[in-house]
Amino acid sequence: MAELMQFLLSGVTVGAVYALVALGFTIIYNASDVVNFAQGEFVMLGGMITVFAHMAGLPLPLAALIAIAGTAAAGVLLNKLAIEPARGAPVVSLIIITIGASIFIQGVAQLVFDKQLHRFPAFSGDTPIRILGATILPQSLWVLAGAIAVFVGLWAFFTKTLTGRAVLATSNNRLAAQLVGINTNWVMTLSFALSAAIGALAGVLVTPITNISYGVGIAYALKGFAGAMLGGMGSPIGALVGGILLGLIEALTAGYLSSVYKDAAAFVVILVVLFVMPQGLFGRKSTDRV
Repeated sequence: MAELMQFLLSGVTVGAVYALVALGFTIIYNASDVVNFAQGEFVMLGGMITVFAHMAGLPLPLAALIAIAGTAAAGVLLNKLAIEPARGAPVVSLIIITIGASIFIQGVAQLVFDKQLHRFPAFSGDTPIRILGATILPQSLWVLAGAIAVFVGLWAFFTKTLTGRAVLATSNNRLAAQLVGINTNWVMTLSFALSAAIGALAGVLVTPITNISYGVGIAYALKGFAGAMLGGMGSPIGALVGGILLGLIEALTAGYLSSVYKDAAAFVVILVVLFVMPQGLFGRKSTDRV
């Protein structure tokens, strides 16, 4: 029982990170139909900028805020310099652009930072908390709280604010949104900034647990995409549930089979979803966007 509980706690922790990445995918997909494979690089930037800002002498909270703001600015630049000029291009072309952007960001990070693994101190120390014979780090609770807070914040943003409803209107029908006076280019910019900030937050929260380096972004992108697919691309609740489920699948696979197969779990999930339920757990039943 203790062993199973340990696997579940580990799976929920890493799954919460995947859920944050999946939420970033969802925001941009809803606004533009684009699957942004540079999302994982936002996680990397959040962690790396925090590490080096903290090493430069800044307090950790301030370093984290600078990392989130800087990464949000990078998301805006990605939209303005790469996505917006290609508006009207086939969706596949836009996806390829995001893959190229991911490679570019990774290369720049390698030059600006370094190739080493880094971490910074956990927010609440490293003394494990015992739960039913298993242990969980206090930082893991920060990760879980961050994922829940982001989900609740997005729900309130999309349902309670005019700006959030403008994003939803743009996702439903871009032309109709323009006709009623919504600045869809601004909505796209906001979506990329928000998505990048959420990715950076994930990087800040997980770095004390898993460490960070310039090359981790692609793995987070693939896992976040798998979580978004499992939950239903375009569904915020699906992103949250799908990410956590993927983390649990990985942890149980590593625990009861072998850690060798852990990373393959994401690809198996993608294949199963595509063949069995392309709309995911909470996605739309039709692929037509109206």
